[in-house]
Amino acid sequence: MEMKEELIEILFQYREAFASDNEPLGAIKGDEVEIMLNVKRPYPPLLRRPAYPASPRAREALESHIDKLVKLGVLIKVGHNEEVEVTTPVIITWHNDKSRLVGDFRALNSHTILDRYPIPRIHETFTQLSKAKFINSMDSNKCFHQNVLTTHARKVLRIIDHCGVHEYLWMPFGIKIAIFHYQRMMNTILPHELSEILLVIFINDIIICSETWQLHLEILSLVLMKILHVRMKISLKKCNFGFHELKALGNLVSGLRLGVDENKFAAALLKQIPQSQKEMISFLELSSYYRQNLKYFLINAKSLFRNCEQQTSFERTQEIIQAYDKIEYSLTHAPLLLMQDWKLPFKLHFDECGEGLCSALHQIQIVNDKPFDGHICFISRQIKPTEARYGANQRECLCLVWALKKHHYYLYASVFEVITDCNAIAIQEHRGNMTIVNQSGNIHKNADGLSRGALPNITENPAYAPTSAEAQIPI
Repeated sequence: MEMKEELIEILFQYREAFASDNEPLGAIKGDEVEIMLNVKRPYPPLLRRPAYPASPRAREALESHIDKLVKLGVLIKVGHNEEVEVTTPVIITWHNDKSRLVGDFRALNSHTILDRYPIPRIHETFTQLSKAKFINSMDSNKCFHQNVLTTHARKVLRIIDHCGVHEYLWMPFGIKIAIFHYQRMMNTILPHELSEILLVIFINDIIICSETWQLHLEILSLVLMKILHVRMKISLKKCNFGFHELKALGNLVSGLRLGVDENKFAAALLKQIPQSQKEMISFLELSSYYRQNLKYFLINAKSLFRNCEQQTSFERTQEIIQAYDKIEYSLTHAPLLLMQDWKLPFKLHFDECGEGLCSALHQIQIVNDKPFDGHICFISRQIKPTEARYGANQRECLCLVWALKKHHYYLYASVFEVITDCNAIAIQEHRGNMTIVNQSGNIHKNADGLSRGALPNITENPAYAPTSAEAQIPI
């Protein structure tokens, strides 16, 4: 009860940092958004499009959304004497009888100079929660609508419908630079010394983690003070305070384990098997997000990935249906990942076959007073054409070097064992904190199976390795 009172006291002290009915949106100061186009005036006709036709029901919904945004100060009516060079049509989408205003910004995005600020990787981000006993999650209210636009950006972000032309004063949803700008802004606003250890920042999601309650309150106070200072508004109904375990970013997270939030894919699993290549790609994108939790995911999904290649026609063979059913089952029975303990040694399993390379990082931890050998993460990639000509021992060595590079974050300055079924590597000298252990191929199946179902070596794969032509040459 005392902890609850301490938390309420802090939340009441910084109550103005939270959105309310009278003040639902903030206006983040000192961070105006600029949008630069890669074309010069006069702009091409693609950027000056007329309004889309709309049904009476859609017109009524459009008027309601426009009026609401004007009252919030997000939109302003463009005067009849003002020059209009860029217009984007809007449409109404429906979901469960609720309407949403959506701008067709595809043309504008194709001519916008991209801001490539790095976005954190989800799995690496969650490693910061290791051993956290108290976790908070906060979400800014209508995040992009709190970013003020420059005068030039406002003239570019004008929407058109049967009501006329309106100009965005704050950043709308659907602009491709929005998430990059917001990530940079959040990293700038919140203290850098905290973001390394005690904070997880992923676009508009803020996760606070600590081992003690007193430290937790201190960090929360500091974060809310910074948010209040820049006039940002947090959605209180999306916040979770003082939990040992909670759902965040599509995962069930705690200081000990990382699981799958079943609510995020429950609706997708209620649908029938994908009927087209587009639907299958969508399903694979969803399941790939949780691939570090899914045992044998790459083996089961290999035929599905092959069925989605551009050169092949979409088929629904018995092999495809069985593969889909296996992934669907594994999503609902996904094992938990262990959060790494930096004080304990790691176990690095790796293997190769003629098709791919694989690495499985394990650690033995005490769970429920018993030693438990659990995996931290699995990665794999397909072998490149030049690597396919290597001998068996050369490919095993290649796989080990690749695995050490990819797991550098975990293994640097850590004690670890390398588990291999290759005798040529097992007889090598132990180096530094690394110990090499030979394990029979019959019990080396965790890495062997993944290598035979490796993901394509593309940039979307976390285990991507550039080709010699793509690799940068040091100067």
